[in-house]
Amino acid sequence: MTQTIHNIFTFDSRNLQEIIIPNTIDLVVTSPPYPMIRMWDELFFSMNSIIKDMILEKPQEAFELMNQELDKVWTALYSSIKDGGFLIINIGDATRTIKGDFQLYSNHSRIIYKCVELGFKNLPNILWRKQTNAPNKFMGSGMFPSGAYVTLEHEYILIFRKGTKQVYNETKKQNRRESSYFWEERNIWFSDIWEDVKGTKQLLTNQEARDRSAAYPFELVYRLINMYSCKGDTILDPFFGTGTTTLAAIASERNSIGIELEQSFKKSFLKNISFTNIQKLNEYICNRLYKHNDFVKCRIESGKEVKYYNQKLKTPVITRQEIDIIFNLLDSIKIIKEKIIINYMDHIGLLPYN
Repeated sequence: MTQTIHNIFTFDSRNLQEIIIPNTIDLVVTSPPYPMIRMWDELFFSMNSIIKDMILEKPQEAFELMNQELDKVWTALYSSIKDGGFLIINIGDATRTIKGDFQLYSNHSRIIYKCVELGFKNLPNILWRKQTNAPNKFMGSGMFPSGAYVTLEHEYILIFRKGTKQVYNETKKQNRRESSYFWEERNIWFSDIWEDVKGTKQLLTNQEARDRSAAYPFELVYRLINMYSCKGDTILDPFFGTGTTTLAAIASERNSIGIELEQSFKKSFLKNISFTNIQKLNEYICNRLYKHNDFVKCRIESGKEVKYYNQKLKTPVITRQEIDIIFNLLDSIKIIKEKIIINYMDHIGLLPYN
């Protein structure tokens, strides 16, 4: 029976070297507090009191000081990640009016600059377009020239690799084959613009915690984990928040570590996970196969050829690289001394193709 282990530490991610062994993390997926977004001001003020003194008089310098606090996390992560491992950061730029002066603060470009300086290699990034149909979404005074501002409806998914491409031994090669994704998923996931990922309801039931974390959607982090890691790998989120990264790691059969300053987030996650998440995560895994079967059915009905077959999932597939994909459903969740242990059922054909 497959098993994964998930740890959550109440700690300051600027000092990861105290709890993370160097070169042990396969993938980091995270969304930090965004500099110059008002909801995170107090957090940055607590990190450096000078920021509070400067934000009204010298906002650009305050922006830089906020990012310097995040720089300490990116530096710690560089030591933690294995050669060939990945750092993925979901970040939005900020707009703010201070003393009547409106401007953009480019968080994504500042983070790219620092991570490249540390030695990370920036790979093609993803624009996550968060659409809104609100009639008042435009910023500014309306229809007069030079009075309105372009809407800010996207965030960035920044993708970095440490070192060169990974070299897989025979054991890891088989694991990699079992971790493959479907052909049609590849075509969607590896687009540089994501418009189909919505800010859907989170699995966490604590509304206050969700409001204070601005958690990203489960689908977003689930994709990234499956794109840039293999089953059994260790995923780290240095800004744990509501635990979306950990939930996605659990659904993807990866181990995980979450780091969070606020003890309340950890308590809420441990309280809710044991009785709310097995069914929801299993439904999500099953739906992934159901969608694939629908895709294959439509493809065959349109007269297109489907050459290969996945015996374990009992479904046709488009390429040879998909024939070893295995999905395992969650069987049990145990919490032992605040360590989460997940056991999985052996692979099954969730919905045989007819």
